[in-house]
Amino acid sequence: MTARVIVLSTGGTIASRADDSGAAVPTDTAARLTAGLTPEGMHVEARDLLSTDSSALTLADLDTIRAGVAEALADPAVTGVVVTHGTDTMEETALLVDLGHADPRPVVFTGAQHRADDPQADGPANLAHALAVAADPAMQGHGVLLAFAGTVQTVRGVTKSSTDAPQPFSGGLPVPGPTPQRMLVASGPVAGLRVDVVASYPGADGTLLRAAVAAGADGVVLLATGNGNTTVELAAAVREAIESGVTVVVCSRVPTGAVDALYGGGGGALDLVDAGAIVSRRLRAGQARVALLALLAAGVGEQWIGAYFGV
Repeated sequence: MTARVIVLSTGGTIASRADDSGAAVPTDTAARLTAGLTPEGMHVEARDLLSTDSSALTLADLDTIRAGVAEALADPAVTGVVVTHGTDTMEETALLVDLGHADPRPVVFTGAQHRADDPQADGPANLAHALAVAADPAMQGHGVLLAFAGTVQTVRGVTKSSTDAPQPFSGGLPVPGPTPQRMLVASGPVAGLRVDVVASYPGADGTLLRAAVAAGADGVVLLATGNGNTTVELAAAVREAIESGVTVVVCSRVPTGAVDALYGGGGGALDLVDAGAIVSRRLRAGQARVALLALLAAGVGEQWIGAYFGV
C-alpha cells in the first residue's frame, strides 16, 4: 500500500538561499524542497503554508501552521505529515501542535542548519529522513516528532542547544522508545493572547514585569535562575501580578535538569509558589510560553495549568 505523506513548508533555513547581499532568505517552495526525494512506495503532496524565518513568526502564524496540520490529517488516507520549519523557534511551534494532536498518525518537524545553496546543505537529508519517519507505522502514537541529523525525538522538552552543531536539538525522548505520557488540551487560537517572558538576573527589579502587566499580559513566564529563584524585588512584582489576575509560570535559565522549589529568603522559588506562581519542572522559557498560551486559549483552570507544568 502506497504511503501518502503531506509536506507543509513554512520557510526557515531549509528553504533559504543567499540573496544579492549574501543574506539567507526563504525562497524555496515545498515542491522544490521535495523534488527528487520521494522514495518508491510513497506519494508526497507538497503544500506551502508560509515562507518566513521562524524567528519572525507571529502567534497568528503558529495558528496557521497548527490549522494546516489539522487540515492535512482530516483526510483519512494521509499516512503522516511533515512540517519544514526554521530551527530558531521550531521547539515552540512543534509543542503547540503536539498539545492538540490526538491523532496517532505521525506529524514530523524538520529543518536545516545550512541553507539550501550551501555546499554543506543538510536540508535534503533531514527531509528525506522525516518523510520516512512520517510513513513508518511504528512511529504512530508518539505525538509530534522532531527528525533531525538522523535521530528522532519527541518534542516536549526539546530545546535548540547549539547554533552550529549538525544536531542542534536536545531534551526530547528518543524514538523508538517508550510511548511518552502526554497531556492534551483543546485547540484554541493563541493569536490575541499575550504571554511575555521576563528574565531574572542579579539586581533585577520588578520594572519589566510590571510593564508586561501594564501592557495587558494574560500570563508571564519568569526566566529565573537556578531552581526557579529570583530577587526579592522581582518576587514582589510577581505577587502583584498574580493578585491582579495574571498567571505566572517560573522556569529556569539553566539548560537542563528538573526545577524544584527548594529555596526561600524572599526571592526563592518557594516564595514565588507561595505567591501563587506555577513552577515549570521541565519546560524552558520558549516552550513554557507556548504551553501557557495554549492552556489559556483552552480556558483551563489554574489547577490544570499547574498539573501540566508539574510533570
